[in-house]
Amino acid sequence: MLVRYKALGAAHSVTGSRHFFEIGYFNLLLDCGLFQGEKELRLRNWDQFPVEASKIHAIILSHAHIDHSGYIPKLVKEGFNGPIYCTNATAELLKIMLLDSAKLQEEEADWAFKKGYSKHERPMPLYTEKDAEMVFPLLKTVDYHEEIQVNEFITSKFYNAGHILGAAITELTIQGESQKKTIVYSGDLGRQSDPIMFPPEKLKRADILFIESTYGDRESVSRDVGREFSRIINESCEEGCLVIPAFSVGRTQNILYYLRKLMEDGSIRKMPVYIDSPMAISVTDLYKSYSAMHKLGMNEFADKSSLFDYPHFNYVRNREQSAGLNEISKNAILISASGMCTGGRILHHLFHRLQKENDTVMLVGYQAEGSRGRSLQEGKEFIKIFGQEINVKCKIELIQGLSAHADQSELVDWLREFSEKPKNIFFVHGEADSSNALGKLVEEKLSLNVNIPFYLETFELFNGI
Repeated sequence: MLVRYKALGAAHSVTGSRHFFEIGYFNLLLDCGLFQGEKELRLRNWDQFPVEASKIHAIILSHAHIDHSGYIPKLVKEGFNGPIYCTNATAELLKIMLLDSAKLQEEEADWAFKKGYSKHERPMPLYTEKDAEMVFPLLKTVDYHEEIQVNEFITSKFYNAGHILGAAITELTIQGESQKKTIVYSGDLGRQSDPIMFPPEKLKRADILFIESTYGDRESVSRDVGREFSRIINESCEEGCLVIPAFSVGRTQNILYYLRKLMEDGSIRKMPVYIDSPMAISVTDLYKSYSAMHKLGMNEFADKSSLFDYPHFNYVRNREQSAGLNEISKNAILISASGMCTGGRILHHLFHRLQKENDTVMLVGYQAEGSRGRSLQEGKEFIKIFGQEINVKCKIELIQGLSAHADQSELVDWLREFSEKPKNIFFVHGEADSSNALGKLVEEKLSLNVNIPFYLETFELFNGI
């Protein structure tokens, strides 16, 4: 049996996670995400998919983040109709996130048409909410450690990856005529000491390993997140407001955890926190439903209440309430999606707040090349929003310790746990500098055979098994 791998995404980039495997006659896709960030990458979402959609037999999904799942409605629209395997929590998150992604695309297309800043006479979304709904009947859910019979010679299992609710490490076992081979895909690995999620499980063997490398070139510098968070809030909210672009899944919940802890121990004053993201609100409810999958189910707070049911947390559910936040001039915190400022309600807040010298924008995670978040991080004086150049006069702060991704040391430590060294390791989901730095370190310290695939590059993994 011949097994090939083709890098359809997350190759020298942190978005568009799409890993295509030809296993004998069977075509399998691990993850199916949207490209984000630089225009060159985003345009790939509109290209013809490199593999005919109807010839892909199944998708295995590591988790629900849009850069890993957001292209699925387009693939279904193009003819894919096979099973999509994922954990139960991922399926529930996916229903929220794909509908939100579709809605945002429809709204942005309408806005571009209304304001006339698109080069197209009639801008269209990549897919609609109706397209997103076509995905849901294809979802096949399983628990961690439950064996999936993908076909007569492929089985798979999920292991907890940390990172976000339902995130999974994928183990593929291929039974050939004479040999059995194992491929492991890390998905996105979480932190060892995340305040909400349990650490990723350790695996012992793999013939071939695919591992993310988002933070492969750095350590998480803001280890004392609470102290840094307190400083920024206390400096920012006396005369202005603090605006936090945050992903609705994982990052928003982590921020709420720190805010409540800091308010209760007196590190920051009690002040209103506005969660202006309908998706973040829905996701927060899911965290309550899946309490056994994270540490918050252990009743950390003295009054035994849910983290999210706190008098100072205000959930903004409609556009009128969202627009009303523009009138608040100080002593408030606004959290809105998306985390890299690529779309969503955060754009309206940035449009309104970036020009205010007393306000502060705090970036709380990785900012991909080409994203507005990266431009803010790099200190650009002007940011384009809704076709207009906005002068950045507010203060920009950055906290890296809130990332849900394992840093360089944690990635290397996770790799050390393999008692049987993988014959080949592929570093994916990382920009070139990050993947190359981690690859060099792993070659030197662990003596592993490292590959860093380029977009559309093909590798023969096994032949004659």
